Amino acid sequence: MADEKKLSVAEVRKTIASSLGTAFGFVIALVWTNLVLGGLELAKAPLTKPADAGQFVIGIVVALALTILMIILIIVIGRWGSKQ
Repeated sequence: MADEKKLSVAEVRKTIASSLGTAFGFVIALVWTNLVLGGLELAKAPLTKPADAGQFVIGIVVALALTILMIILIIVIGRWGSKQ
């Protein structure tokens, strides 16, 4: 009975970790999608664009910072989820 409960807790942790990792990846994708579309517009492609090059650079910095943060969280949550 104790082994079943321990296995169940491990499964729940693994599922939560996987779901959070996926959610963080989705946030990264959304940030980069908007930034790439803005960059294409800045290059005169017919898409939405930032007001100027300064905003584009700020967007890159924000996207990089969020990417690094989300990757760190994916690693931490993945390690937490794999604990038994």
